[in-house]
Amino acid sequence: MNAPRSLVVRLDSAGDVLLAGPAVRAVAAGSSHTTLLCGPQGIAAARLLPGVDQVLVYEAPWVGLEPGRTSREECGLLVDALAAGRFDRGVILVSHHQSPLPAALLLALAGVERVAADCEEYPGSLLALRHHRLPDRHEADAALDLVRDFGFALPDGDGGALRVLAPPDTTRLTGPEPYVVLHPGAAVAARAWSPARATRAAAALHEAGHRVVVTGSPAEKELTAEVAGRHGLDLGGVTGDLHELAGVLAAARVVVAGNTGPTHLAAAVGTPVVCLFAPVVPAGRWRPYRVPHVLLGDQRASCAGSRARVCPVAGHPCLDSVDDDEVLAAVAGLLTGGPPGDRGPRPPEPSETDGGVTA
Repeated sequence: MNAPRSLVVRLDSAGDVLLAGPAVRAVAAGSSHTTLLCGPQGIAAARLLPGVDQVLVYEAPWVGLEPGRTSREECGLLVDALAAGRFDRGVILVSHHQSPLPAALLLALAGVERVAADCEEYPGSLLALRHHRLPDRHEADAALDLVRDFGFALPDGDGGALRVLAPPDTTRLTGPEPYVVLHPGAAVAARAWSPARATRAAAALHEAGHRVVVTGSPAEKELTAEVAGRHGLDLGGVTGDLHELAGVLAAARVVVAGNTGPTHLAAAVGTPVVCLFAPVVPAGRWRPYRVPHVLLGDQRASCAGSRARVCPVAGHPCLDSVDDDEVLAAVAGLLTGGPPGDRGPRPPEPSETDGGVTA
């Protein structure tokens, strides 16, 4: 039997697409061709995933922070593109709070006969595999569970960590001296430090002897300039694309960031992460995956589980109450075992733990 032509759907942000990477590799290992259908925010990440032969883009009206409306013409163009792909199987990856059924209907209209997804609602004839994820499963593990039960397995020697195409050398941007990356921004404000708190952290890292490189998108240049100040190298808007940012993160000794796409990109290049994790979403589902990391932030704060985009509590206490000593101790702990300027050999992929440090 010939290997199938497969379609993987992940319509969310860059971070979500990166977390889908292990499942995509499993599908690719058992397919003759693998297309990834993503949203506009996921394009750059999709192009970095090993195993992807083609990227298609669709701005779904049921996904995103400010989704637009759709039209018959737009849906028709997507259905035509999917039908042209002659896909034998489709896998729809969604977060635990999302429904796969709108995407499943579009795949059905395109003639994709065997489709699998995690789904709690009754799917009628739309799904060949109506999968139920395990409670509180990490998003990357849930995706792997789904594709495994649909007949796809990771190839021998692939331990299932996040991975991207080999990043470029970015020494021309960072300089050759060892550094720690501080990424102060996030697409959702509730998931990052306030600018003033991030600025104090940059100063504390600098005073502790770390060379600080501050990263951010072009839209965050004002923020990165404020945070870097006199204490760091401001690369806000300087990295030309996500692949170049991956190079900066890959060469860092540690990355300090919120629950945001660059945190998952750091994990994908094997760099330890100090993650400022606001409890508006569950850490167990979204924490840095298969990389040494420390979670900081009050996971029992009153905003826990709220999915708030803007902090609903005055003073942003879940993150801004994290003091400099905690940050410095977390960075120092992740650096233990390697001489200055060298993280040493990359650690083996860790098993899941419930503790603050995974190693």
